[in-house]
Amino acid sequence: MRKLILAAGLLAGLSLAACGEQKPAAEAAAPAEAPKKSLARQAPMYAGQEQVLSVQSGTVTKDAGGGLNLEAKATTDGAGWTQVGFLPRVYAATPPDGIYEIDVVAQKPATPGAAGPTPVDVKSAWDRYKDGRVKGVKFISKTNEVVAMVGG
Repeated sequence: MRKLILAAGLLAGLSLAACGEQKPAAEAAAPAEAPKKSLARQAPMYAGQEQVLSVQSGTVTKDAGGGLNLEAKATTDGAGWTQVGFLPRVYAATPPDGIYEIDVVAQKPATPGAAGPTPVDVKSAWDRYKDGRVKGVKFISKTNEVVAMVGG
């Protein structure tokens, strides 16, 4: 009986030791990089105004007066969205990388239109900063973000 108890204890100890084995370095998951914290806060939206569904591309070019021209190709949740535009986020200080965040927004239709993604083009002049501090713009939607550098 004593040998049976010792054998059972040895078997239990071996099985517990196998549970604590380390995975090889190749199998170990690398720690995920923490998302970069934004220094901006979202500006208040008007009633019925929401971010568009997604942004496919964006461009930022300088105009003759020193301001910027912003353009984005985006998609809304469906037909009937109006007043598509940009809503710059509010900063307490200049972003260290020079990339400013802007929400791409639109006025939600009172009565829903045809369901399905609808492409929209958004264009606007932005003359808030004419001193060359803007290096790029991050266009933000509900589902993604697109960064466009000035002149590129």
